[in-house]
Amino acid sequence: MTAGTAVQSVARQFDAPAGNFREDVLHGLRGLEKQIPCKYFYDEAGSLLFERITRLKEYYLTPAELGIMRRHASKMASLLGKNCLLIEYGSGSSLKTRLLLNHLKAPAAYMPVDISGEHLRQSAAALAERYPEIRLVPICADFTSPAQLPVNSGLPKHRVVYFPGSTIGNFTPEAAVDLLRQSARLCGPGGGLLMGVDLKKNPATIEAAYNDSQGVTAAFNFNLLVRINRELGADFQINQFWHHAFYNPREGRIEMHLVSHRNQRVHIGDEEIIFNDGETIRTEYSYKYSMRDLQNLAADSGFTIRHQWVDKRKYFCVVYLGR
Repeated sequence: MTAGTAVQSVARQFDAPAGNFREDVLHGLRGLEKQIPCKYFYDEAGSLLFERITRLKEYYLTPAELGIMRRHASKMASLLGKNCLLIEYGSGSSLKTRLLLNHLKAPAAYMPVDISGEHLRQSAAALAERYPEIRLVPICADFTSPAQLPVNSGLPKHRVVYFPGSTIGNFTPEAAVDLLRQSARLCGPGGGLLMGVDLKKNPATIEAAYNDSQGVTAAFNFNLLVRINRELGADFQINQFWHHAFYNPREGRIEMHLVSHRNQRVHIGDEEIIFNDGETIRTEYSYKYSMRDLQNLAADSGFTIRHQWVDKRKYFCVVYLGR
């Protein structure tokens, strides 16, 4: 059996239940302020579009984070310690993970957790070929649901969560605290969390990253409606919506929306959703942090900041939180 085949067989054991997509979409669209959870961006097509976004000239986040990882991965690995179980939230293409795995000392196992099953399998199979000596336990699941993570099934006790990108920004401050508290319980005493955070900066720089000149971010946003049409039998007319992303300085966040061009009715199976002209579906928040915000988040979550690394322009931060 090849390493890739072995990884795929493990991943199938933990396939995420398909169940909640319809319920979450309908619940979000029935409200006074329509919304869809941003975790549903990441079907196979959405994951590929996001990979394209990370290579755009306007999208400063990925090159800033990669620069930090290339310069400091060795120090990060020493802080994580020997024989750790590395649990990654939202594994994506695992490019940043490779930089970390290259320096980890005898990791007990690597557990990538991602909601996009096929994307996860491809990524995990590639990592299995690259690191045949490391035990891989890929989990197709929503990492915000701890019940889906089989962490009590004989896996190592020294655990570190790796949360790359700026995904913590997709959570409201209250939800971010809840997620980090959950992560603290998952890691246990002596564990830690290595996390990427997008920092507050010139709003024009932030807005450009979500309104790229090639329209890839808009396509990523529209793909959410394409997915709903395909998987839930809906009849969204994609060209009757437009992509709108802007920075809200009072809340310190990017807001991404799909805006209806006109009064219209959309059907999802037997359900009818009414849209007024100009009414929006909020598809994403992306909160930006100051260093003080980050200190408060860590303190409220049961962590202590052990170390932090910032790029030269002070656009992005990678922080190691310990228990």
